[in-house]
Amino acid sequence: MARSLTLTLLETPLALVRLGADAEVPGWATAGPFSSVTRTVEELSIVCAESLVPEGFAREPGFRALKLEGPFPLDEVGILASVASPLAAAGVALFVLATFDTDYVLVKADRVGAASRALEAAGHRVVRAAGPS
Repeated sequence: MARSLTLTLLETPLALVRLGADAEVPGWATAGPFSSVTRTVEELSIVCAESLVPEGFAREPGFRALKLEGPFPLDEVGILASVASPLAAAGVALFVLATFDTDYVLVKADRVGAASRALEAAGHRVVRAAGPS
C-alpha cells in the first residue's frame, strides 16, 4: 500500500434506488445531506438518505458510506484498490461512488464493523463523522 488513508464513516443510513432511464429526478433524491444521481441509457440510479425514499420504488436500503478523506489528484493510482482489496479479502461487498475530489465506499450497515476491522488491519484509519452527514 502506498500510504495510509483516513476514512470517515458518515452517519446517514443510505439507500440505492433504481428508476427507469427516462424518469425525472425526484425532489426527494437530493433533499438529504448525501446524494448521488447517475443516469445511463439503461437506468437512473440514485443514492440518498434511506428515510427520504417513498414506498413503491425499487430500492436496496441499509447502506453506510465511508468517505475517503481527500482530495486526491485525478491521476493518482491505487487509492480505491487499497480500500477495495482488504474489503474483498474480508468478504465485504461494496458499492463505490466518486466525486471530483474523493471516493465513497458504501457497505451494508451490518458489515460496517467487519469493514472497519479489515481497513484498519490494512493500515488505514476509520473515524466517525463529527456531525450530521
